[in-house]
Amino acid sequence: MHVQPDPADPQSQPQSFSAAFDLQGDAQQGSLNFYTPLGSTAAVIRWTPESAQLTARGETHQFNGLAPLTIHMLGTEVPVTAFFSWLKGQSLTAAGWDVDLTQFNQGKITAQRLTPAPEAQLRVILDN
Repeated sequence: MHVQPDPADPQSQPQSFSAAFDLQGDAQQGSLNFYTPLGSTAAVIRWTPESAQLTARGETHQFNGLAPLTIHMLGTEVPVTAFFSWLKGQSLTAAGWDVDLTQFNQGKITAQRLTPAPEAQLRVILDN
């Protein structure tokens, strides 16, 4: 994931995040584990329709859902329902996002958000 600086915030910096992950569940309830290059757990996210929890660096943070959690982690909201559709090769529309599934059969998904700012790019490589 790469997020450009927010032009409305002169203090914002570009952010990049890359990790292996294991995803279980769906947009309503599930878990997502992120791993370091050496295979240890870097972060764990668990969510239900009512809340989301992030555990990383020995600290646990509670959120009122996945949207506030993704903003906290990445600096921008990720369209969770659309993301789960994209993982199935389905091109579900998400406001401001453009998904490219032309390489889905090769295990690659690319999505880009141009509006609203900040711009963001999400690249996923699927490993069956």
